Amino acid sequence: MISGKLLRDAFISGANGIANNKKAVDELNVFPVPDGDTGTNMAMTTSNAVAELKHLKDDCTVAEAAKTMASCCLRGARGNSGVITSLIFRGFSKALKNEKECDSEALLKALELGVEGAYKSVMKPTEGTILTVARESFECARDFARTTNDTTLIWEEVCRGAERSLENTPKLLPVLAKAGVVDAGGKGLTIIFGAMLHTFKTGEIVENEAEKEESAVTVETFAATVGKFDEEITYTYCTEMLITKKKDCADHSKLRAYLETIGDCVVVVEDDEIIKVHVHTNDPGLAIQKGLEFGYINLPKIENMKLQHENRKKQADTPEFKPVKPDKKYGFVAVAAGKGIENMFADLGADCLVKGGQTMNPSTDDILKAILSCPAHTVFVLPNNKNIIMAAEQAVKLCDDRKVIVLQTRTIPQGISAMLAFDADAEPAENVSNMTAALEHVGTGTITFAARDSDYEGHNIKKGEILCMENGKLSFVEKDLAKGAYKLTKKLVKGDCSFITIIYGADVTDEAAQALADQVKAKYSGLDVNLINGGQPVYYYIISVE
Repeated sequence: MISGKLLRDAFISGANGIANNKKAVDELNVFPVPDGDTGTNMAMTTSNAVAELKHLKDDCTVAEAAKTMASCCLRGARGNSGVITSLIFRGFSKALKNEKECDSEALLKALELGVEGAYKSVMKPTEGTILTVARESFECARDFARTTNDTTLIWEEVCRGAERSLENTPKLLPVLAKAGVVDAGGKGLTIIFGAMLHTFKTGEIVENEAEKEESAVTVETFAATVGKFDEEITYTYCTEMLITKKKDCADHSKLRAYLETIGDCVVVVEDDEIIKVHVHTNDPGLAIQKGLEFGYINLPKIENMKLQHENRKKQADTPEFKPVKPDKKYGFVAVAAGKGIENMFADLGADCLVKGGQTMNPSTDDILKAILSCPAHTVFVLPNNKNIIMAAEQAVKLCDDRKVIVLQTRTIPQGISAMLAFDADAEPAENVSNMTAALEHVGTGTITFAARDSDYEGHNIKKGEILCMENGKLSFVEKDLAKGAYKLTKKLVKGDCSFITIIYGADVTDEAAQALADQVKAKYSGLDVNLINGGQPVYYYIISVE
């Protein structure tokens, strides 16, 4: 039998396991485009539950542990891999509802329900992915359970089945075989399951290596350690200095003791030659004067934290969402990144903007908060990225005081076209039909850089090369950005096109963008060509043709 404490600790281990290995999982991603990578998304999803799980008492039930894990993972779910992971754990919550302990039958039922929920969430499930690994791990354990009712042995078989399934993923997905890797999401799942097994077998929790490293402060990790004090403003001045120690340098603990009498957030670390000091104080001169007793002062830095805090507040452009009661018929929530793009959606009538997009996948909870702060009885959500759609759809299930409709917008131009097709006097079903038709008639080109070396779809891609994509698929690779942007625009233009919109990003100069627009206008003098400073990260250009 598995107790509530053991299941709680196993869930924590699973979260820590994927957090420790997220980079290795990220590196398995085949598509070279910068993205909110699989390992990172799975780690952020499961780690969202750790704090709440740690608050559960040792006498908690498996129902309480499973409910906490499922709820926190669902709200923290990021990206498709994160959503699928959260749904697997939701199966545990369903199967173990009202249960104090978990036997082998309940454990298998939990995994079965998790697999079913994950498959149902995907419109067209692809085999050779995390879904396959989850399903085949369950099927393997189900067959093995005919010979034993030992929960630990059954979970061992879950892990063995997951590993065998993972090894087989390249046979199901040719793109994996060509790249010589296994599926990233499947790998992440085997890591989570394996970490849980460690706890089932030993009763010990897998440590979070990042937390372990943070607790061991050295001169090299000094900056990371003091960073956590940035928002604590009891004292005005953040004071740092590097002290080259005297030969007869006194015990540095005396320096620490003194600093604690004149301030807080004190960090003093040393090696054989230097002492690194950080303190928040109202009199930085006293700190420096005391430091001179231990050696020679180098690189002193004094910053007014109250002034910095006020400046950050003024510059902050991320809205704080607060729940409101619906008082109008329709509203919009749009996911976007880049000041210019955000302004476009606001001008078109978006009530709430969630910061996010490529490499920045907002969580289900981020989207839910925006929905609840939208004062409308019917809220349309525009994810504007294929890796955000599933998280948005999960938010719908958590909202019961208004109707929420997630439109399948995969790009920024699709989201804009959908909003332009909106009719405030039409019924919801008619609007969905019209907006969906509009977004499906938009051709989208995106230009970014290769985040890694890759052999993808016949292209031998080197890190940093220009990737030119047509409607989400890699079209060609270029070394020259201007040449690639013009070539991609020509590929997008069809015979029945009327409008070309070029949205340039934060890494493109106004002059370069204007030069491209002039070149396109000269080529297509009969078409309406618009140039917009989107300010978006990651994508040099987003080009739409309608």
